[in-house]
Amino acid sequence: MSAALGLYRLQQVDSQIDQIQARLKAIREALENDLELRTATQQFTTADNTYKDARRALKQSEAEVEKQRIKIEQTEASLYSGRVHNPKELQDLQKDVASLKRYLETLEERELDAMLVVETSENQSQIAKTQLEHVQSSKSDQNQDLTLESAALHKNLERLNTERQAVIRDIAQQAISTYNQLRQQRRGIAVATLTDAACAACGTTLTPSQQQTARTTSQLFHCPSCGRILFAN
Repeated sequence: MSAALGLYRLQQVDSQIDQIQARLKAIREALENDLELRTATQQFTTADNTYKDARRALKQSEAEVEKQRIKIEQTEASLYSGRVHNPKELQDLQKDVASLKRYLETLEERELDAMLVVETSENQSQIAKTQLEHVQSSKSDQNQDLTLESAALHKNLERLNTERQAVIRDIAQQAISTYNQLRQQRRGIAVATLTDAACAACGTTLTPSQQQTARTTSQLFHCPSCGRILFAN
């Protein structure tokens, strides 16, 4: 087997390995950095916290209303108890009751507003929760598919690495060193085919003499333009 043929086969294997590794990286990133799931989770957390804050505010408002009603009851009890006879004191108590009731109306309006906020925030929280559950369900199926694909790709990668070792055994070390250097320099493609009298990688047309040399020489022949090793069928 010629050096060019051996390196061409090695290039085919390495290209498949590169594709698998790129796909495995994409799968890993998809599983670890799911923007849609993170966004849905954050939206639900924010909505749920808003709902909880609204409930706390409502409870506080309810407590203030209840406290105000107790004050009114106590003041009215004093007013109608018969123990107060002084007209000025009675008048003051009546004013206090009226003032307390007016403030009660204000507190009850605040309580009503708080109830509306709770209702709205609860609905928003439920919507966000439903959306999160939908995303989680969808991602669960998708992640399962990605996990299965990843397992299959790892099996193929193992097979290709075994095949790569078998190909390398028949290639001289110097040729492999040249190949590896070109792989680094030429974005992973060190070997290109001679197709229609041209380098399949860069498109440079070779002269008839160069084509003949590429086909017959026992030495590695490099594309005069891109420097890749040329393999002629």
